[in-house]
Amino acid sequence: MKDWQIHGIEIANCNCAWGCPCQFNALPTTGQCEAVWAMRIDKGNFDGTTLDGLNWGFLVWWPGAVHEGNGRMQVFGEARATPAQRAALEAIASGRESDEGTYFQIFAAMAPNAVPPVWAPVEIECDLDSRVARLSVAGLIETKIEPIRNPMSGVAHRAQVTLPDGFEYKTAEYASGTTKTSGPISLDLRASHAHLAKVGWDAHRLIP
Repeated sequence: MKDWQIHGIEIANCNCAWGCPCQFNALPTTGQCEAVWAMRIDKGNFDGTTLDGLNWGFLVWWPGAVHEGNGRMQVFGEARATPAQRAALEAIASGRESDEGTYFQIFAAMAPNAVPPVWAPVEIECDLDSRVARLSVAGLIETKIEPIRNPMSGVAHRAQVTLPDGFEYKTAEYASGTTKTSGPISLDLRASHAHLAKVGWDAHRLIP
């Protein structure tokens, strides 16, 4: 496998109820799973190709739970990425440059039906402490993340989840997300589970 590492901040919004039972080895809220995942790479390198400062991610959709497979995946990234950077991000997302059982390998194996990638202007804004974030991919995705709020008082509720053996993150801020997409993977998520986290991976594991 190629030598690579990426570090930065991730945001995600799926169709599960707040808390996402999938994070606790339970079935998804509605019996099937669909989500958007995005990352701002603060520092990254793939086999000598620098990935610093790039925003990228993927849309995923499964007819059932993730582990049942037969899902679809569409990678997206910044139009300004060079051909080498695009190839690097697609290689990471494909899982073929990661050990079995790691984040990208699992998702790619469970979503073998690839949709052509989109390279367009991508904007990511994220404030972990306030649980506020925004993702915009021109012509494809609009996501807004905000704190979960008390239904009676409207006061922002903070939920921070730690998974010591997690393969996506160790600690994440849980929030509420809204996503609308166009294209072959169509999402219309409203006030559903979202999370934000500092993350890092290499070919073998989740790393600090």
